[in-house]
Amino acid sequence: MNFTNGKQLLDLCNEHKLPISQVMFTRETTYLEQNPEQVFKKMEQAYTIMKQAIHRALTEDLISMGGMIGGESNKLHALRMEGKNICGSLVSKAITYAIGVLEVNASMGLIVAAPTAGSSGVIPGVLCAVQEEYDLTDAEIIQSLYTASAVGYLITRNATTAGDEGGCQAEVGSASAMAAAAITELRGGTPSQCLDAASFALINILGLVCDPVGGLVEIPCQNRNAMGASNALISAEIALSGIQSVVPIDEAIEIMYRVGRSLPMSLRETAQGGTALSPSACSACRSKSIKQTF
Repeated sequence: MNFTNGKQLLDLCNEHKLPISQVMFTRETTYLEQNPEQVFKKMEQAYTIMKQAIHRALTEDLISMGGMIGGESNKLHALRMEGKNICGSLVSKAITYAIGVLEVNASMGLIVAAPTAGSSGVIPGVLCAVQEEYDLTDAEIIQSLYTASAVGYLITRNATTAGDEGGCQAEVGSASAMAAAAITELRGGTPSQCLDAASFALINILGLVCDPVGGLVEIPCQNRNAMGASNALISAEIALSGIQSVVPIDEAIEIMYRVGRSLPMSLRETAQGGTALSPSACSACRSKSIKQTF
């Protein structure tokens, strides 16, 4: 059982009456000839690391290597605990956890690059928040990670998840699409709805540039992970309502890739454009003794 694009994936789901997660798991264990128990244990370990990263961010005082971020997740957590958050519980948790994972990443902690280090907070943030809000088991969340993996595979197979190739839309955008599909399946969505959610997520932030201040995965990356988490939730809710994406996932992936390749190099992870050239950002770099790349 194998697929290389979204249409083939949906055909397999319909033919075998299986969710995306099961088709992806079967691909890993049959087409790629991997041991089913080992495949599950690897995904279980990945989710354990995701949860540990969130816990560490909320229980330790972390400062990034560049010194520009650290402690933001605790501030968001405190705001929610005080009942002063604007977003509802689910969204507030998701953005708090997403930001926290980026703190762990930037402080050289252990994270899961899902699909990249710069976008590593989106999937953990969303799935851990959804698990808590809907009282889901680890096994259910781990299963949904195969749905996320299927979307990630489609993007890497047919486009890119690298910021230096496609901008932040290829990193946070891809992570957001992966998370959106996973949430949709968790909440009872069909395979078609899962891929519609992924398409919505990609199109919603089409053209997002990669402009890290000082060339570090700190600012504006951290806040963009929070945005990616909220975008995933929005996209999943739209798809679950029955709204269909006019743009199929295969076209959305192709469009994202073409747009990314059209971005000037200054906006593709070189720290030579966008937010990286803000006078205040440059001043912050100098105050932290960060060697800039421009």
